[in-house]
Amino acid sequence: MLLPATAVPTPRAQRINFLLSMSMSRPPLRVGLFVTCLVDLMRPGIGFAAIRLLEAAGCEVVVPATQTCCGQPAYNSGDRKAAQELALKVVREFAGFEHVVAPSGSCAGMIRAHFAELLADFPVELAQAEKLIASTRELTDFLVNVAGLTSVPGRLEGAVTYHDCCSGLREMGVKTQPRALLAQVPGLELREMTTPEYCCGFGGMFSVKYGEISARIADRKCDDIAATGANAVVLGDLGCMLNIEGRLRRRGDTTTRVLHVAEVLAGTEGT
Repeated sequence: MLLPATAVPTPRAQRINFLLSMSMSRPPLRVGLFVTCLVDLMRPGIGFAAIRLLEAAGCEVVVPATQTCCGQPAYNSGDRKAAQELALKVVREFAGFEHVVAPSGSCAGMIRAHFAELLADFPVELAQAEKLIASTRELTDFLVNVAGLTSVPGRLEGAVTYHDCCSGLREMGVKTQPRALLAQVPGLELREMTTPEYCCGFGGMFSVKYGEISARIADRKCDDIAATGANAVVLGDLGCMLNIEGRLRRRGDTTTRVLHVAEVLAGTEGT
């Protein structure tokens, strides 16, 4: 509460009063949410969880209705023309947003790490693309380093382990951010794997082209998860989630839950 006009505040109270007045007058951060095509098609609850978290951080969230794919599958498959067309579509749809957030280090990494080179043939659009590249962040990174979220809605009783998805870790620098947020979840115990940064074997088209190799890599990840004794494995990319969960179930593990970090933080993992 601001101090009444009749009070004679101390210097410290004056500073607090000033900061409060500034925070009350500061407009909310306007965020364009890039839902990702996989989340939209396979597990839309992740998108709703991301919205809940962004709103908890005081953001105004806008979801462009015509968004589809970032172009990563085409790019990884060597279909440069299709990847360029999809990248240009993303640039048009998210033009004007100061902040663009994705609940996926992989899709955010596609934009941040590859759009500039991919769109080098389009000098007019490249200028707008560079603005998008600079404004795009993975969800937990944005919540920690931009929005400064210090309290999350979720609660989870039990032990979880965290898997560092390759693209988020190596292209977006996502490592400490999700762990800092998970530490805010009441009841949650984080048990680290021996090699949390080791790949799960997904790699997009890699798991399709090299299925046997992918399965062996996934087996090592599943062994690491099991060794922690955690009730769930938490991570930030749905593609990796599907790969890990599929391998766990094929190995006969029907109890270890595979959750997106947004679901845990938002408290929507059971919905």
